[in-house]
Amino acid sequence: MPVRTTQITGSGGGGPVARAGRALSGLPAACHPLPALAVTVFTAVLAVAAGHGPSGVALAAGAVAAGQLSVGWCNDRADLRRDLVTGRRDKPLVAGTASPAAVARAAAVALLVCVPLSLAAGALAGAVHLAGVAAAWGYNLWLKGTVVSWAPYALAFGLLPAFVTLGLPGAPWPPPWLMAAAALLGAGAHFANVLPDIDDDLATGVVGLPQRLGARRSAALAGLFVLGSAAALVAGPPGRVSAYGWALLAATAGALLLASRSPAGRLPFRTVMAVAGADVVLLVAELRP
Repeated sequence: MPVRTTQITGSGGGGPVARAGRALSGLPAACHPLPALAVTVFTAVLAVAAGHGPSGVALAAGAVAAGQLSVGWCNDRADLRRDLVTGRRDKPLVAGTASPAAVARAAAVALLVCVPLSLAAGALAGAVHLAGVAAAWGYNLWLKGTVVSWAPYALAFGLLPAFVTLGLPGAPWPPPWLMAAAALLGAGAHFANVLPDIDDDLATGVVGLPQRLGARRSAALAGLFVLGSAAALVAGPPGRVSAYGWALLAATAGALLLASRSPAGRLPFRTVMAVAGADVVLLVAELRP
């Protein structure tokens, strides 16, 4: 069966400056700005809750922002061939508002910036963060189409709290329940994020674990992972579970149940993001020095 292809457009007339402007105008959209912003804000809030001062918060957020930008641009560049085949006109590289060379250069520059910013938090903290960024690049370039496609998400999210706390005096590791909650949230985000694109992925040869399981089972797994993340946050810290904790668990279960009714849409991923926001509120209360 023939596959559909789409030509990159938008490289029409005009001088060199105009052409350069068209090649760069789509860069902000090609970095996956909303997930990048969400992870950066989560890091900043976590750094505040863990006891970092303003400079420490800015450093942690800057390193994570650079890493997220590099991962987002890398992802769009790596997916260009598949996005052309499936006619993804929402992607800047397909629409012609960003050039492949510009996106590749932006990813490389962001990665180069990420390295010193990460290491400025301390050698161990920096190594931990760079390991998470490397896992995300590995997902983009190879692991996306394997049965362990979920592992880079779990590893990168799970290491994020460690990057924050290892940058504190004495370089303490975060409590295991916090790393487990972050890893479970990352795995759930992977399954939820893939849901709308499963058919296109299969048509272009991407057969990660969600694609192998199908939309309904992947949606169920996403819900279980995210619910497990909320449970770890609620039950992990010592002491009695707060009223907010019980409410978070109940609201998470209800929201995930509703989202599971439309597994092929964007609702499951938006639900995961909403749960992550509620988790941040709980974390601030639990970790405040």
